[in-house]
Amino acid sequence: MNKLLDRFLHYVSFDTQSKPNVKHTPSTEGQLRLAQALRNELTELGFSQVTLSDKGCVMATLPGNVAWNVPVIGFISHLDTAPDFTAKHVNPQIVENYRGGDIALGNGDEILSPVMFPVLHQLLGHTIITTDGKTLLGSDDKSGIAEIITAMVRLKNSNIPHGPVRIAFTPDEEIGKGAQSFDISAFGAQWAYTVDGGGVGELEFENFNAASATIKIVGNNVHPGSAKGVMVNALSLATRFHNELPVEETPEHTEGYEGFYHLTTIKGNVERAEMHYIIRDFDKTQFEARKQKIIDIAHVVGKGLHRDCYIEVTLDDHYYNMRDKVAGHPHIIALAQQAMKDCDIEPVMKPIRGGTDGAQLSFRGLPCPNIFTGGYNFHGKHEFVTLEGMEKAVSVIMRIAELTANKSQ
Repeated sequence: MNKLLDRFLHYVSFDTQSKPNVKHTPSTEGQLRLAQALRNELTELGFSQVTLSDKGCVMATLPGNVAWNVPVIGFISHLDTAPDFTAKHVNPQIVENYRGGDIALGNGDEILSPVMFPVLHQLLGHTIITTDGKTLLGSDDKSGIAEIITAMVRLKNSNIPHGPVRIAFTPDEEIGKGAQSFDISAFGAQWAYTVDGGGVGELEFENFNAASATIKIVGNNVHPGSAKGVMVNALSLATRFHNELPVEETPEHTEGYEGFYHLTTIKGNVERAEMHYIIRDFDKTQFEARKQKIIDIAHVVGKGLHRDCYIEVTLDDHYYNMRDKVAGHPHIIALAQQAMKDCDIEPVMKPIRGGTDGAQLSFRGLPCPNIFTGGYNFHGKHEFVTLEGMEKAVSVIMRIAELTANKSQ
């Protein structure tokens, strides 16, 4: 079996779904199990400085093979899968030489259709790895892990010139926590790339500014027959709150550089209700304005409430747009662009409508743009990746390492 595919299928067998609102890192035991397996694998493969931190971060080094000084570069992927959809008992389906049309996912009624996902039209003849329609796949970001390790093994077993390369696999990226405990000084790279993008050619160095908002509403419940002037329905207040936000500024109505408010959960009863939003915007000023709007709406909806009833807002920033931090190091982007072109891939420069560990790491002093993995439809049952896309990511990683060495002579 193709070793790259073999690795990927092994990694997705680990349930590494992260869990929000957990104080410890990693947030789930499954991530630690995969981290331990990766540590053992990297040790057996003969890499140096293989470590596993108490926070579940794996690091290793591929030593350079040239006599001259070359900057230490890094490649990073994350261990966890998204909390959005179950990752238990992932059962990948392999479709070789895709001939078009719908792909049945497992034995149920779920399909992967080019009508809903037109990108499939571009993938005729490819080997496509899908879910069975019951879980996500975990290509985000286990394809990145498989690609990085495969690229390092191939470099190690070749005569391709390269300097020292550091690799790292981080926990809890999907809940925005893993990079907080990443030891940049121990990593020791001058710059790095997260391998955590989508379709072939994606190269990203700007992302959303991101925050979460928790809205807690305390009402007052009495019998509806005698409720006039006494009942305060927390669910009604929650509905009013949500309706104050602009309908067109939600994920399903935005694209490109447009920001949004996204209601992710709502629960409660007449007495109490709780809502969770994520807030996203590329522009820092507009980002701050969005957070202020949440506060302003709370004041409007909560005006005149009985003193024992209230609306409480908690805002937490998660990460910021790394554009300003990475743009100051244009050679890092140029290097990735050149590597892609050398591999007959046209770079696709686009903003990340999300975030990566690279955003936080860039603000902490490690410039870290993002490159593709060859995967699509992350965080759900329609997730898939192509083996050809994964192979191209491996080639780009190797070429970046080679170009870094060649440009240092």
